[in-house]
Amino acid sequence: MFRFAHIEYLNLLYLIPVLAVLIWYANTRQVKLMNRFANKALHKVLSPFRSTTKLWTKSVLTLMTVTLLIFALANPQVGAKIEEVKQVGIDVFIILDVSLSMTAEDIKPSRLEKAKFEISKLINRLRGDRIGLIVFSGNAYVQFPLTTDYAAANLFLSAVDVSSVPQPGTAIGPALQLAMSSFPEESQAKRAMVVITDGEDHEGDLNAVIQDANEKEIAIYAIGLGSPSGVPIPLYSASGQQKGYKKDRQGNVVLTKLDETTLQELTRQGNGSYYRATNSSDELEKIYNDLSRIEETEYGATRVTEYEDRYYWFLIPAFLILLSETLISSRKSRFFVKLENRQ
Repeated sequence: MFRFAHIEYLNLLYLIPVLAVLIWYANTRQVKLMNRFANKALHKVLSPFRSTTKLWTKSVLTLMTVTLLIFALANPQVGAKIEEVKQVGIDVFIILDVSLSMTAEDIKPSRLEKAKFEISKLINRLRGDRIGLIVFSGNAYVQFPLTTDYAAANLFLSAVDVSSVPQPGTAIGPALQLAMSSFPEESQAKRAMVVITDGEDHEGDLNAVIQDANEKEIAIYAIGLGSPSGVPIPLYSASGQQKGYKKDRQGNVVLTKLDETTLQELTRQGNGSYYRATNSSDELEKIYNDLSRIEETEYGATRVTEYEDRYYWFLIPAFLILLSETLISSRKSRFFVKLENRQ
């Protein structure tokens, strides 16, 4: 099996005819200038060693070199091995709260940064499991769908902050519903959802969502972030400097409290487990251990082709032609000059 790794570079081949025309124009103009300068009969006297044949030969070799370099740049590849790789694992959606209350610093450096750090550690532990991320506050959005590309998952995770969802609030129910609708229907893999939030649910009917999850056999886990006693929500300027705390309309500092009761009931009815986050422990590791006990299911098979680079097929000839072009002199050999003089 043959392919070009960067086939878009082959578009540069359209420049070859343009280059050929430019070289032809330069060579013919040089001849015309010589004819204007002196009569053709004087050419042998003024430039006895000038070879028109070698001039055009060097031009052709230059075009060949450029053409081969373009093919080398496109990186031709040859398929070395084709095999079927069975993908076995579970499907997990992380549902991350990005509401303003997640900037509270009762968990260092903040609730949100702690959650992102633990999610990244979980992603790095996964082997064959598909993971997706949904962010929510007043609304919910898919940050990235289910994937086994863990490097890309970490990249999208790093971009998450409290501005990822413009609508204020904390709507756990709609976020769970979005996650359930994002699982592929044709997949037979075991499925789980992990909610990471402070639990201050202001919107959504959780009972209906839990019932729907149970019918679809999707386990619900949760991690509660924050303090039940409540802490203020810091506000920051565009430069990152803290400018105070969030206040209500009466000017009182707003306290954000962890609602453990909601999360405990959510996971109890959702056939999962609830963990309260701390500064020192890794709650997602505990959930990962729980998830590892779920029976892994083969959720697909992928034909994988390994390709080997063969750019040197074109690079080596290009180098050799370029070397020969530089070694060819534009002057006639003395033998042909003497032969012409005798005639």
